[in-house]
Amino acid sequence: MQAQLNQIQQNFLPHCATQAKDIILLHGLFGNLSNWKTVEKRFAVEHKVWAPELPLFNNLIGQGLNKLVTFLEQYIDQNKIVKPVLIGNSLGGHVALLYTLKHPGKVEKLVLTGSFGLYENTFGGSFPRVKDYNYIKAKIEDVFYQKEVVDDEMINHVFGVVQHKLKVLSIIGLARDAQKQNLAAYLPDIQIPVLLIWGLQDIVTPPAVADEFNQLLPNATLHYINHCGHAPMMEQPELFNTYVSQFLVA
Repeated sequence: MQAQLNQIQQNFLPHCATQAKDIILLHGLFGNLSNWKTVEKRFAVEHKVWAPELPLFNNLIGQGLNKLVTFLEQYIDQNKIVKPVLIGNSLGGHVALLYTLKHPGKVEKLVLTGSFGLYENTFGGSFPRVKDYNYIKAKIEDVFYQKEVVDDEMINHVFGVVQHKLKVLSIIGLARDAQKQNLAAYLPDIQIPVLLIWGLQDIVTPPAVADEFNQLLPNATLHYINHCGHAPMMEQPELFNTYVSQFLVA
């Protein structure tokens, strides 16, 4: 892995100058802003990085992903962001795709990592043992190949969410809406450059999902990362950030 990273960085360094861009980071269904801390730290030096907290639990029942797209529209308008690069993980990738399809001229580039939008094995389908802390911990760990990224803060966040009935209903509703909104027929309409970064050990959106994205998107580049599950920006941050850096100047 280190040899792979060194080679990528060597090839990339001569071309590293880039114009400052607006970058919006979109977290997943059980994610939060801390998921992006290494990405934000890396790119905030040269770019304007935005990391909104998606309103997953704010009166979302029955409104689904469209509410999140509306939130993103308002966020971009309120902050006067012009042609951002959208980087989305998991459900955040699905939101980024829906926004891009709705506003094709308003996005410069897309980065999708473990993205929903085709099919996924979501943790949000049911919660048979919500009071069992160790069960929730094990379910979270299943999502990651690099188990060390699962810390007490992450477990407590998810465990806290599933203790609230309305939050659980919102999560289930979003997960079901994501499964219904299969974007396969619409992906060929996305003409902007798209970077796909995928963990080879992703069990939520397996590598076959990345292959299908790569085939359907007209201007896509796909990178697989070994020893990595559903969140490459957390599990293999150096390699993830290097691929993104390379993509920004391409």
